[in-house]
Amino acid sequence: MPKYLVRASYTTEGTKGLLAEGGSGRKEAVEQVLRSCGGTLDWMYFAMGEDDLYLVLDMPDEVAMVATSMAVRATGAVQSTAVPLLSVADIDAAARKVVDFRPPGA
Repeated sequence: MPKYLVRASYTTEGTKGLLAEGGSGRKEAVEQVLRSCGGTLDWMYFAMGEDDLYLVLDMPDEVAMVATSMAVRATGAVQSTAVPLLSVADIDAAARKVVDFRPPGA
């Protein structure tokens, strides 16, 4: 399954919810929304700084990731960015792939 690194920041309303539910409550909510789209949570860490939260997710495909992201972001409680992650094997396969490319001006 594709993996994604998600960076998230809570809005004021989202922070109020975090204060009310605590970190465990939010982790349960994340696991539930991922399960609903066929995904799982690898890890989740809260942070201090520009981002409030970092997660690594396994999702069945890009459509499931986008559906989850849209549903969560539509609440207005969170702003997030998802970064597709590539395994070492993915990079090895890409390095072996023959690409026919002519650079500009060549």
